[in-house]
Amino acid sequence: MHLNRTLNLIREHGVEAGVVLNPATPLDTLDEVLDLVSCVLIMSVNPGFGGQKFIPRSLDRFRRLDETRRRRGLSFAIEVDGGITMENVQEVVRAGVTRIVAGSSIFHTA
Repeated sequence: MHLNRTLNLIREHGVEAGVVLNPATPLDTLDEVLDLVSCVLIMSVNPGFGGQKFIPRSLDRFRRLDETRRRRGLSFAIEVDGGITMENVQEVVRAGVTRIVAGSSIFHTA
């Protein structure tokens, strides 16, 4: 797998490697590379512009990824980007997310 070789090359140079999944991309896409990454960023909006609403089904994706991480004894960070607000951040963290990206809710650009 080409992605596998690329991630190994990145790590060999002392840099953390990560992957990003858009909302419609299945989690099992990551099965072969989870042991190579330092971070998995799950987009909780469709990429393109700020101020979008959080996609609620993302919570299940975080929980399933967190369970996979635990079951396989891995230590990658789970990061979220998109629609994070003061109203949903606690629930997101409870679902297993360890890194939060917040733009519009902090800078009020939406």
